[in-house]
Amino acid sequence: MTSLPRLDPRLTPARPDLADERLRGQVEAARYVPGRPHRVRTPLAPLRRAPDPAAALDSEALFGEAATVYDVRDGWAFVQLAGDGYVGYLPAEALGPAGPEPTHRVAALRTFLYPAADLKRPPLGALSLGAQVTVAAREGAYARLPDGSFVWAEHLAPVAATEPDWAATATRFLGVPYLWGGRSSLGLDCSGLVQAALAAAGLQAPRDSDQQEAALGEPVALAPDLAGLRRGDLVFWRGHVGMMLDATRLIHANGHHMAVAIEPLAEAEGRIRAGRTGPGTGDGGIRSIRRLRPSTGSAAA
Repeated sequence: MTSLPRLDPRLTPARPDLADERLRGQVEAARYVPGRPHRVRTPLAPLRRAPDPAAALDSEALFGEAATVYDVRDGWAFVQLAGDGYVGYLPAEALGPAGPEPTHRVAALRTFLYPAADLKRPPLGALSLGAQVTVAAREGAYARLPDGSFVWAEHLAPVAATEPDWAATATRFLGVPYLWGGRSSLGLDCSGLVQAALAAAGLQAPRDSDQQEAALGEPVALAPDLAGLRRGDLVFWRGHVGMMLDATRLIHANGHHMAVAIEPLAEAEGRIRAGRTGPGTGDGGIRSIRRLRPSTGSAAA
Protein backbone atom coordinates (compact mmCIF):
# COMPACT_ATOMS: atom_id res chain seq x y z
CA MET A 1 0.00 0.00 0.00
CA THR A 2 1.36 3.40 -0.98
CA SER A 3 1.87 5.65 2.03
CA LEU A 4 0.38 9.14 1.93
CA PRO A 5 2.72 12.14 2.07
CA ARG A 6 3.11 13.72 5.50
CA LEU A 7 1.43 17.11 5.68
CA ASP A 8 2.18 19.80 8.24
CA PRO A 9 -0.47 19.24 10.96
CA ARG A 10 -0.40 22.97 11.78
CA LEU A 11 -1.83 23.66 8.32
CA THR A 12 -3.87 20.52 7.73
CA PRO A 13 -7.53 20.47 8.85
CA ALA A 14 -7.66 16.78 9.57
CA ARG A 15 -8.20 14.43 12.51
CA PRO A 16 -8.64 10.66 12.57
CA ASP A 17 -12.42 11.11 12.68
CA LEU A 18 -12.79 13.84 10.03
CA ALA A 19 -10.95 15.95 7.49
CA ASP A 20 -11.56 18.68 4.99
CA GLU A 21 -13.18 17.09 1.95
CA ARG A 22 -10.49 18.69 -0.22
CA LEU A 23 -7.96 16.43 1.49
CA ARG A 24 -9.61 13.24 0.28
CA GLY A 25 -6.83 11.03 -1.05
CA GLN A 26 -4.17 12.99 0.85
CA VAL A 27 -5.03 12.08 4.43
CA GLU A 28 -6.89 9.18 5.98
CA ALA A 29 -10.00 10.01 8.00
CA ALA A 30 -13.26 8.31 8.95
CA ARG A 31 -15.19 10.95 7.03
CA TYR A 32 -14.63 14.07 4.95
CA VAL A 33 -16.64 17.21 5.46
CA PRO A 34 -17.00 20.59 3.75
CA GLY A 35 -15.94 23.60 5.75
CA ARG A 36 -18.32 26.42 6.63
CA PRO A 37 -17.17 30.06 6.49
CA HIS A 38 -17.33 32.10 9.69
CA ARG A 39 -15.73 35.23 11.09
CA VAL A 40 -14.29 35.97 14.54
CA ARG A 41 -16.71 38.21 16.44
CA THR A 42 -14.85 38.61 19.75
CA PRO A 43 -11.95 41.05 20.21
CA LEU A 44 -9.45 38.19 20.55
CA ALA A 45 -9.90 34.42 20.45
CA PRO A 46 -7.44 31.73 21.60
CA LEU A 47 -6.56 29.06 19.04
CA ARG A 48 -5.74 25.98 21.10
CA ARG A 49 -4.15 22.67 20.25
CA ALA A 50 -7.03 20.70 21.76
CA PRO A 51 -10.64 21.49 22.70
CA ASP A 52 -9.75 22.31 26.28
CA PRO A 53 -9.22 25.69 27.97
CA ALA A 54 -6.06 24.28 29.55
CA ALA A 55 -4.61 23.13 26.21
CA ALA A 56 -1.55 24.84 24.72
CA LEU A 57 -2.14 28.22 23.09
CA ASP A 58 -0.85 27.74 19.56
CA SER A 59 -2.04 31.07 18.18
CA GLU A 60 -4.78 33.67 18.38
CA ALA A 61 -7.43 35.03 16.04
CA LEU A 62 -8.18 38.73 15.85
CA PHE A 63 -11.60 40.34 15.52
CA GLY A 64 -12.88 40.05 11.96
CA GLU A 65 -10.62 37.22 10.86
CA ALA A 66 -12.16 34.67 8.55
CA ALA A 67 -12.14 31.03 9.62
CA THR A 68 -13.41 27.80 8.09
CA VAL A 69 -15.25 25.60 10.58
CA TYR A 70 -15.21 21.81 10.16
CA ASP A 71 -16.75 20.66 13.41
CA VAL A 72 -18.37 22.09 16.54
CA ARG A 73 -18.59 20.04 19.70
CA ASP A 74 -18.85 20.82 23.42
CA GLY A 75 -18.36 24.54 22.87
CA TRP A 76 -15.28 24.21 20.66
CA ALA A 77 -14.94 24.70 16.90
CA PHE A 78 -12.31 22.85 14.86
CA VAL A 79 -11.16 25.51 12.40
CA GLN A 80 -8.60 26.71 9.91
CA LEU A 81 -7.81 30.43 9.90
CA ALA A 82 -7.97 31.99 6.44
CA GLY A 83 -5.06 34.39 6.89
CA ASP A 84 -2.19 32.04 7.71
CA GLY A 85 -3.89 28.65 7.38
CA TYR A 86 -3.32 27.69 11.00
CA VAL A 87 -5.50 24.86 12.33
CA GLY A 88 -6.80 24.41 15.86
CA TYR A 89 -9.71 24.90 18.21
CA LEU A 90 -11.48 28.19 18.87
CA PRO A 91 -14.24 28.73 21.42
CA ALA A 92 -17.43 28.35 19.39
CA GLU A 93 -18.86 31.50 20.97
CA ALA A 94 -16.03 33.50 19.39
CA LEU A 95 -17.39 32.82 15.91
CA GLY A 96 -20.24 34.41 14.02
CA PRO A 97 -21.59 34.42 10.47
CA ALA A 98 -19.17 35.18 7.66
CA GLY A 99 -21.11 38.41 7.16
CA PRO A 100 -20.02 41.32 5.02
CA GLU A 101 -16.38 41.66 3.99
CA PRO A 102 -14.27 43.94 6.20
CA THR A 103 -13.82 47.47 4.91
CA HIS A 104 -11.26 48.69 7.43
CA ARG A 105 -8.51 47.47 9.71
CA VAL A 106 -7.40 48.76 13.10
CA ALA A 107 -4.36 50.97 12.49
CA ALA A 108 -3.82 51.99 16.12
CA LEU A 109 -1.85 49.67 18.37
CA ARG A 110 -5.09 49.13 20.29
CA THR A 111 -8.54 50.70 20.28
CA PHE A 112 -11.76 50.18 22.21
CA LEU A 113 -15.05 48.78 20.98
CA TYR A 114 -17.95 50.76 22.47
CA PRO A 115 -21.68 50.02 22.79
CA ALA A 116 -22.46 53.60 21.70
CA ALA A 117 -20.73 56.58 20.10
CA ASP A 118 -19.73 57.81 23.54
CA LEU A 119 -16.29 57.52 25.12
CA LYS A 120 -17.86 57.56 28.58
CA ARG A 121 -19.63 54.25 28.01
CA PRO A 122 -17.89 51.12 29.37
CA PRO A 123 -16.12 49.48 26.41
CA LEU A 124 -17.07 46.04 25.16
CA GLY A 125 -13.44 45.10 24.59
CA ALA A 126 -10.20 46.17 22.96
CA LEU A 127 -9.28 45.56 19.33
CA SER A 128 -5.61 45.10 18.41
CA LEU A 129 -3.64 46.41 15.47
CA GLY A 130 -4.66 44.41 12.43
CA ALA A 131 -8.19 43.54 13.56
CA GLN A 132 -10.68 43.86 10.70
CA VAL A 133 -14.03 45.62 10.85
CA THR A 134 -16.88 46.46 8.54
CA VAL A 135 -17.93 50.10 8.78
CA ALA A 136 -21.67 50.40 8.25
CA ALA A 137 -21.90 54.15 8.84
CA ARG A 138 -20.11 57.12 10.34
CA GLU A 139 -21.61 58.80 13.40
CA GLY A 140 -19.59 61.86 14.32
CA ALA A 141 -16.07 60.78 15.23
CA TYR A 142 -17.07 57.12 15.46
CA ALA A 143 -17.51 54.29 12.96
CA ARG A 144 -20.59 52.15 13.51
CA LEU A 145 -20.22 48.43 12.87
CA PRO A 146 -23.07 46.18 11.64
CA ASP A 147 -23.69 44.80 15.14
CA GLY A 148 -24.30 48.29 16.52
CA SER A 149 -20.93 48.67 18.25
CA PHE A 150 -18.63 51.64 17.66
CA VAL A 151 -14.93 52.30 17.09
CA TRP A 152 -13.09 55.63 17.10
CA ALA A 153 -12.86 56.27 13.34
CA GLU A 154 -9.38 57.80 13.38
CA HIS A 155 -8.03 54.51 14.71
CA LEU A 156 -9.09 52.78 11.48
CA ALA A 157 -7.61 52.63 7.99
CA PRO A 158 -9.03 51.13 4.79
CA VAL A 159 -8.26 47.44 4.48
CA ALA A 160 -6.02 48.09 1.49
CA ALA A 161 -3.98 50.82 3.23
CA THR A 162 -0.46 49.78 4.19
CA GLU A 163 2.39 50.85 6.47
CA PRO A 164 5.40 50.08 4.28
CA ASP A 165 8.12 50.37 6.95
CA TRP A 166 7.50 47.12 8.82
CA ALA A 167 10.44 47.76 11.14
CA ALA A 168 8.71 50.95 12.31
CA THR A 169 5.51 48.99 12.88
CA ALA A 170 7.42 46.45 14.96
CA THR A 171 8.72 49.21 17.25
CA ARG A 172 5.15 50.17 18.10
CA PHE A 173 4.98 46.90 20.05
CA LEU A 174 8.03 47.80 22.17
CA GLY A 175 7.43 46.69 25.76
CA VAL A 176 4.42 44.50 24.94
CA PRO A 177 4.66 41.34 27.11
CA TYR A 178 5.91 38.10 25.61
CA LEU A 179 3.14 35.53 25.22
CA TRP A 180 3.72 32.11 23.74
CA GLY A 181 1.17 31.80 20.92
CA GLY A 182 0.15 35.46 21.17
CA ARG A 183 -0.25 37.74 18.19
CA SER A 184 -1.89 40.88 19.57
CA SER A 185 -0.84 44.10 21.27
CA LEU A 186 -1.79 42.51 24.61
CA GLY A 187 0.95 39.90 24.22
CA LEU A 188 2.76 38.15 21.40
CA ASP A 189 5.63 35.84 20.56
CA CYS A 190 8.57 36.30 18.19
CA SER A 191 6.86 35.14 15.02
CA GLY A 192 3.64 36.89 16.02
CA LEU A 193 5.53 40.20 16.09
CA VAL A 194 6.98 39.60 12.62
CA GLN A 195 3.62 38.48 11.25
CA ALA A 196 1.81 41.54 12.65
CA ALA A 197 4.42 43.99 11.36
CA LEU A 198 4.42 42.49 7.87
CA ALA A 199 0.62 42.30 7.78
CA ALA A 200 0.43 46.06 8.35
CA ALA A 201 2.68 46.42 5.30
CA GLY A 202 0.27 44.31 3.26
CA LEU A 203 2.53 41.26 3.31
CA GLN A 204 1.16 37.88 4.29
CA ALA A 205 3.47 35.82 6.49
CA PRO A 206 3.17 32.32 7.92
CA ARG A 207 2.55 31.93 11.64
CA ASP A 208 5.64 30.18 13.03
CA SER A 209 9.30 31.11 12.74
CA ASP A 210 10.33 27.96 10.86
CA GLN A 211 7.57 28.58 8.33
CA GLN A 212 8.63 32.21 7.98
CA GLU A 213 12.25 31.21 7.44
CA ALA A 214 11.18 28.88 4.62
CA ALA A 215 8.74 31.26 2.94
CA LEU A 216 9.88 34.86 3.34
CA GLY A 217 12.40 36.87 1.38
CA GLU A 218 15.77 35.91 -0.02
CA PRO A 219 18.80 34.55 1.84
CA VAL A 220 21.55 36.94 2.87
CA ALA A 221 25.10 35.74 3.50
CA LEU A 222 25.94 35.75 7.20
CA ALA A 223 29.27 37.47 7.79
CA PRO A 224 31.38 36.36 10.79
CA ASP A 225 31.20 39.90 12.19
CA LEU A 226 27.44 40.17 11.45
CA ALA A 227 28.11 43.03 9.03
CA GLY A 228 26.02 43.98 6.01
CA LEU A 229 22.56 43.72 7.56
CA ARG A 230 19.78 46.18 6.75
CA ARG A 231 16.66 47.57 8.32
CA GLY A 232 13.84 45.06 7.95
CA ASP A 233 16.06 41.97 7.60
CA LEU A 234 14.80 38.92 9.48
CA VAL A 235 17.26 36.96 11.64
CA PHE A 236 16.47 33.32 12.39
CA TRP A 237 17.69 30.97 15.08
CA ARG A 238 16.22 27.53 15.73
CA GLY A 239 12.79 28.37 17.15
CA HIS A 240 13.22 32.15 17.08
CA VAL A 241 13.10 35.18 14.80
CA GLY A 242 13.97 38.85 15.20
CA MET A 243 13.97 41.91 12.93
CA MET A 244 16.80 44.33 12.27
CA LEU A 245 16.16 48.03 12.91
CA ASP A 246 19.48 49.01 11.32
CA ALA A 247 22.85 47.40 10.70
CA THR A 248 23.40 46.45 14.35
CA ARG A 249 20.15 46.55 16.38
CA LEU A 250 17.51 43.83 16.63
CA ILE A 251 13.91 44.03 17.81
CA HIS A 252 12.28 40.80 18.95
CA ALA A 253 9.62 39.42 21.28
CA ASN A 254 11.53 37.07 23.52
CA GLY A 255 11.44 35.02 26.70
CA HIS A 256 14.68 36.50 28.04
CA HIS A 257 13.19 39.97 28.50
CA MET A 258 9.62 38.56 28.57
CA ALA A 259 8.69 41.47 26.30
CA VAL A 260 9.34 43.02 22.92
CA ALA A 261 12.81 44.50 23.29
CA ILE A 262 15.53 46.22 21.24
CA GLU A 263 19.14 45.18 21.72
CA PRO A 264 22.39 44.87 19.75
CA LEU A 265 22.29 41.83 17.51
CA ALA A 266 25.76 40.82 18.68
CA GLU A 267 24.56 40.77 22.28
CA ALA A 268 21.49 38.68 21.49
CA GLU A 269 23.49 36.35 19.25
CA GLY A 270 26.10 35.73 21.94
CA ARG A 271 23.50 35.04 24.62
CA ILE A 272 21.47 32.70 22.44
CA ARG A 273 24.53 30.86 21.16
CA ALA A 274 25.68 30.36 24.76
CA GLY A 275 22.27 29.04 25.80
CA ARG A 276 21.61 31.86 28.27
CA THR A 277 18.05 32.33 27.13
CA GLY A 278 14.51 31.85 28.29
CA PRO A 279 11.89 29.66 26.61
CA GLY A 280 10.95 30.98 23.19
CA THR A 281 14.25 32.81 22.72
CA GLY A 282 15.96 30.54 20.24
CA ASP A 283 18.73 27.99 20.44
CA GLY A 284 22.27 27.85 19.08
CA GLY A 285 23.79 30.05 16.42
CA ILE A 286 22.01 32.13 13.79
CA ARG A 287 20.60 29.83 11.11
CA SER A 288 19.84 32.36 8.40
CA ILE A 289 19.13 35.95 7.43
CA ARG A 290 16.21 36.65 5.11
CA ARG A 291 15.71 39.91 3.24
CA LEU A 292 12.40 40.97 1.81
CA ARG A 293 12.69 42.92 -1.39
CA PRO A 294 12.77 46.71 -0.86
CA SER A 295 10.16 47.07 -3.58
CA THR A 296 7.68 45.35 -1.27
CA GLY A 297 8.04 48.09 1.30
CA SER A 298 11.16 47.62 3.41
CA ALA A 299 12.87 50.73 4.65
CA ALA A 300 16.18 49.05 3.89
CA ALA A 301 19.16 51.34 3.77
